[in-house]
Amino acid sequence: MLLQNRAVIALGLRLCSTNVLKGPLMDTARPNSEMSEFRKVFSKAKHIAIITGAGVSAESGVPTFRGEHEKWRKWQSQDLATPEAFSRTPSRVWEFYHYRRELALNRKPSAAHLAIAECEARLKKQGRSVVVITQCTDDLHRQAGSKHVLKIHGSLMETRCVSCGHVTVNKRSPICAALKDKGAPDADVADAQIPVDKLPRCGERDCRGLLRPNVVFFGETMDSHILTKVEEQMETCDLCLVVGTSSIVYPAAMFGPQIASRGVPVAEFNTNTTPKTEYFTFHFQGPCGTTLPQALAQHESEGI
Repeated sequence: MLLQNRAVIALGLRLCSTNVLKGPLMDTARPNSEMSEFRKVFSKAKHIAIITGAGVSAESGVPTFRGEHEKWRKWQSQDLATPEAFSRTPSRVWEFYHYRRELALNRKPSAAHLAIAECEARLKKQGRSVVVITQCTDDLHRQAGSKHVLKIHGSLMETRCVSCGHVTVNKRSPICAALKDKGAPDADVADAQIPVDKLPRCGERDCRGLLRPNVVFFGETMDSHILTKVEEQMETCDLCLVVGTSSIVYPAAMFGPQIASRGVPVAEFNTNTTPKTEYFTFHFQGPCGTTLPQALAQHESEGI
């Protein structure tokens, strides 16, 4: 229940201060970046949890909500991804998400995605498990072949009706005729101002309600069923990897440190250190597509 209780306010605090964990954990030794040591731990792990963030998909060309993609046209991306924005200007928000959907639909899994999927398939044959807990809303983990994926922020490839609540997989491109060729992110592009009855509509009989992306907007609560599954994985894993995440988005930012507090080895893979690096046993700096395949490759002890 811990995660569920915190998730009630989590997305309203997604960019809040990172100093939420105090005490003995802060006194742990600096991370060990020796790949050989990580590989020894990896070879003995039976239940591996891999927490992934936007950095994994960024290596496939999917824009994040920060850096050079922090703005879409003249608006902050985070200001568009809210229930209030969707209520006020559903056409603008749908253009924004249509842009992101089309990008994601036309991207291929990165080397990191593929390494994770290959590792899961290989270890399954040995009676070992890998679960992906991802903040990404694209479908690249599944495209790569990962089977056990928990999407805590929802999916761009699903829609939810604001009237009847029906959720369905939706990979149509474009998602509706009115959004065809819309959503360009350039600052000088004017809003299409699509009439609400021309935006994506529910296909359930006698409904025809407005559809929205089935993602967790900033300020919304997360799916309690997903969080329950995440908590179960956090309590049972004996190795955790934190991959391509800035570790400033809550509640996901606390997952790694919470697992580390149980004495479980946690390895961080990122292009830079993060506010949570000091909590972890290992830190591997560089593109995830470079560091992760080496880390998850078949160990010499496998199959013996």
